[in-house]
Amino acid sequence: MANSTIPTQGEVEMGDVQKSEKNGQVNHDILEYQPSGWLETTLTSVGSSTDSFFKKNKSVMKTITLFMLNGLVIGYFFACLYYYLSYVNKPLELCYGFGSLITVLSIIYFFVIYFMVVKKLIGKWFENTVWSKVEAVCGHVWSSALFRWCLSLGILAAIGLYLFFDARDEPYRLISLLGLFILLLLGFVFSAHPGRVNWRTVLVGLLLQFLFGVIFIRWSPGRLALQCFSNKVATFLSYGVDGAAFAFGELLVRTEGVFAFSTLPVIFFFSMLVEVLFFYGALQWFCTKLGMLLRSATGTTVCESVIAVGNVFLGMTESILLVKPYIALLTQSELFVIMASGFATVSGTILAAYIGFGADPQHLVTASIMSAPAAICYAKLMMPETKRSLTTVDNIQPVISPDQSALSAATRGATNGISLILNIIANIVAFVAFVSFVNGFLGYCGGLLGDPDINLEFILGKIFIPLCWVMGVPWEECEMVGALIGLKTIVNEFVAYQRMGELKAAGLLSPRAELIATYALCGFTNPSSVGIMIGAIAAIAPSQRENLSSIAVRAFFAGCGICFMTACIANMLMPSSAFG
Repeated sequence: MANSTIPTQGEVEMGDVQKSEKNGQVNHDILEYQPSGWLETTLTSVGSSTDSFFKKNKSVMKTITLFMLNGLVIGYFFACLYYYLSYVNKPLELCYGFGSLITVLSIIYFFVIYFMVVKKLIGKWFENTVWSKVEAVCGHVWSSALFRWCLSLGILAAIGLYLFFDARDEPYRLISLLGLFILLLLGFVFSAHPGRVNWRTVLVGLLLQFLFGVIFIRWSPGRLALQCFSNKVATFLSYGVDGAAFAFGELLVRTEGVFAFSTLPVIFFFSMLVEVLFFYGALQWFCTKLGMLLRSATGTTVCESVIAVGNVFLGMTESILLVKPYIALLTQSELFVIMASGFATVSGTILAAYIGFGADPQHLVTASIMSAPAAICYAKLMMPETKRSLTTVDNIQPVISPDQSALSAATRGATNGISLILNIIANIVAFVAFVSFVNGFLGYCGGLLGDPDINLEFILGKIFIPLCWVMGVPWEECEMVGALIGLKTIVNEFVAYQRMGELKAAGLLSPRAELIATYALCGFTNPSSVGIMIGAIAAIAPSQRENLSSIAVRAFFAGCGICFMTACIANMLMPSSAFG
């Protein structure tokens, strides 16, 4: 008789656990337990009753909490008001001190009152009775070809008169009009379907880009508001330096200011914030609402508009998550908009890196905002829509964060920053080394011909001289700015901004050349970004891989054109007096 053993209870339980682990999870039995003693019984009963009470009166408790929170905020506001009136002898500034508190609370309570009171009370009535009639009237008027022509000519005349009177003392600024015209002409010539271009989308996108430029570059309140916002962004990002100093020490971070230790670690901080906002749905809601407005103006689909807005705040791979469930359903034209807008903008998480190189944060933020409608304009010029979209306002659903808590989202966001930082460092080290290698090789070849100073910047500068001149760069600086644009296009924008910072520190760039270069370089248009974009979208929707490969090169050049259009408009609108 063979020896046999009866497994113990512990062995049976361990076997069940191992079997569950093979399925990817462990199931634990619930231990039965009855409270003993009057104190424990009383506490358990009170806890159960309290939990049941809060669940039954959830709405009431939420209302009470909101009233208490608002009471604390209002009380704090009046305490600050008393202190300001009694002890502060400075004029009120809306960007600093007590003025900034007024600004923030005004914005918050405007949206709170609108969404929680106005929209709930009269929202449906307004949409059904007023807005529907306005849409019907506008649709009827817009259907008239005469009205459309008159409106277009009127807007064109207004822009022409504005530019004439604004730049009559500085006519060289209008050279950028030639650059803008050439870029649009090239977009039309190389369009995939020139006869199918929706000119309403193209022209409205271009008009919005120009209006954003007027608001944030020329209009004093808009410029001051954006300057305030960009300064707050720079200040906010600088708080990440405290964490970097704690981890790496004051010497590397603050004393020596080593880029990899003083600037890049800020990305951990910003990436964490983005994931927390994504967890609470604030980021998706904000991008979706602005996307709806852009869709109404340009006539694009919801996914295209949301992506264009999302790229102002997120990177080209992060913004895809806003429309992740619908990637497989998108047409080739919609995919083209996603790729082109991703190439034409930069991520908010790496603004600190560009600021660390010496770029003006206000110009970086302005460039990203202006590039959103420009991406719609130029992408729809080069790749017009030829198919019916399967994504509409009705079937678009909000994207839910995979995290179970805000702490989990914050941890995941900070961890995600590791790959981003390592990617940036790897790109900088590899491509700077590559540029040095190419310069060494070219210097060797040039030395054999008696010209050892020839390098990559020299060649790229010569190639891009015509482009820089039509964008408005002073002729004597076209070669330097052309070299920057070449480095950004052939290598990446990090190397280009680094080189621009060196030229700026040496006093070799005039303020106007620096302005145009900042706008022209503000985008992810480089060869490595093409691979990253294709890989990110194909990972979500493998069925779209062929479409992505067929439009990638065209989208790359579209991204370049969008950045150059933004630089042209910025130069047209920026007077010399603004440089001080």
